[in-house]
Amino acid sequence: MPKILLVEDNEMNRDMLSRRLARKGMQVLIAIDGEQGVAMAQAEIPDLILMDMSLPILDGWSATRRLKAAPETQTIPIIALTAHAMSGDRNKCMEAGCDDYDTKPVEFTRLMEKIQLLLNKGKNMNHEKETMRN
Repeated sequence: MPKILLVEDNEMNRDMLSRRLARKGMQVLIAIDGEQGVAMAQAEIPDLILMDMSLPILDGWSATRRLKAAPETQTIPIIALTAHAMSGDRNKCMEAGCDDYDTKPVEFTRLMEKIQLLLNKGKNMNHEKETMRN
């Protein structure tokens, strides 16, 4: 069961996404600001992080930079979730270290495709590392 960390300050978005992800067989951890998201990612080492970019205390861009700079969390895929849909916003998220980007309101089918793609990519990388060690 994949472990997903959802970092989202909006209660309605948190509720909707966490319930839909759980129905897809995922374990969902929730953080409500960037600082809590970083701490939870370091403690739980999730398989993937869904990161809202407009967060209180520590914004999603800063939280992503911290996670990508730390050895224990740098390989965790992060999908930026943002209502900012201008052309430069995607680049800003990717420059912060996000592995993918999705806009709000979330189109769940599209988001699930991105989640599956990144989870499968991670599994393949882990399998290759194991093969190289043996």
